[in-house]
Amino acid sequence: MSDTYASPPAPRQSWWKRVFWILVAAVVLTWLGKALLPDVASYGKEQVAVVRVEGPILDSKQTVSELEDFSENPMVKAIVVRIDSPGGGVAPSQEIYNAVKRVKSEHNKTVVASMGTVAASGGYYIAVASDRVLANPGTLTGSIGVIMQMANFEELLKKVGVKNFVIKSGRYKDIGSPFRTMEAEDRQLLQSVMDDVHRQFIEAVAEGRSLDVADVEVLADGRVFTGQQAKDSLLIDEIGDLTDAIALAGKLGGIQGDPRVVEPTREFSFRDFIESSFLGKTSAMVLQSTWIPLMYLMVF
Repeated sequence: MSDTYASPPAPRQSWWKRVFWILVAAVVLTWLGKALLPDVASYGKEQVAVVRVEGPILDSKQTVSELEDFSENPMVKAIVVRIDSPGGGVAPSQEIYNAVKRVKSEHNKTVVASMGTVAASGGYYIAVASDRVLANPGTLTGSIGVIMQMANFEELLKKVGVKNFVIKSGRYKDIGSPFRTMEAEDRQLLQSVMDDVHRQFIEAVAEGRSLDVADVEVLADGRVFTGQQAKDSLLIDEIGDLTDAIALAGKLGGIQGDPRVVEPTREFSFRDFIESSFLGKTSAMVLQSTWIPLMYLMVF
């Protein structure tokens, strides 16, 4: 009788583990292949970058950074600024406008503006810095003007018996206060500020669109235009969508054939998701409620 025995069969559970990990590896490799192969195939291919300006313009930091990064990339031959915004703060609109001009002057790259649903006021201000401006026929644009809105609660506070006391140095330190009536001198001073900022807008449009200041002044009363009306008024160059803008940017940038389109890689932010998904409209309201707000904004 032999003392040797046959080894027991491998547990069935171990076999299923091997199958599971093989499937996991296959899925991971497939995903990596889809993610990396297009980049490998297009490595060294000239690119058109798309930078998006969406929603009320409250801050310029991210957009300016994206424009600077793409302007320094030698493979990016042209940039499309996709604008879907009713405008916003004067200063951030001007900062993005200046960043677009630097892309052209310091890096000698073509910039094409593509207008979405709305590209008005501060959104239009940014667009005029581009080499070419395209809009859809029904895009809302223009709104060349400045607005400042303030509330006054003086009568309401009297009814509820609330008094407001101000200690200040300087005649106009509490200008625009919601707790007192605006005097004629206050209004005149604020109007002079508005007129100066409005003049800056008009001159930017005249320069960007190669128009006389007098011709722009006729259109700069805050009115909005459709894309077709804007083209008839020489405020834009062509009727076209984002695809048309990308094709034009590639052509003006000297790219042969279809360009590779790239966009900034943005890290997921739960705060940005909440703001864009649920607070998009209220952010404009918050902007309007800022203390003495000075805005390039189309007010709905």
